[in-house]
Amino acid sequence: MVTIHFRAVNFKAGIRLKEYAKKRIEKLSLFHKQILEVFVFAKVENNSDGFNKWAELKIEIPGDYVVVKKISRSFEESIHNAAAVSYTHLRAHETREDRGFRRRGG
Repeated sequence: MVTIHFRAVNFKAGIRLKEYAKKRIEKLSLFHKQILEVFVFAKVENNSDGFNKWAELKIEIPGDYVVVKKISRSFEESIHNAAAVSYTHLRAHETREDRGFRRRGG
């Protein structure tokens, strides 16, 4: 089971946002079994345009961290985009590990 830590900066996060982040992270953990902990940081910046909602995912896997930051008009979109990019990074990390084991063994 993945441990998920959620932190909201400059606003109070609602239950729906926390549940959405949890759902996305749990889906991510189906693809990469070695995820130990995930830190989700949600932040609002004060600026004039609508793109002011940050989401940062810090994913701990054995021996490494994957950190992804995304900004958009809504927290859900930022979390969704960050999780999608994290999936790509985790697949690349898994592939590198697989190649490394093959190289040593053969």
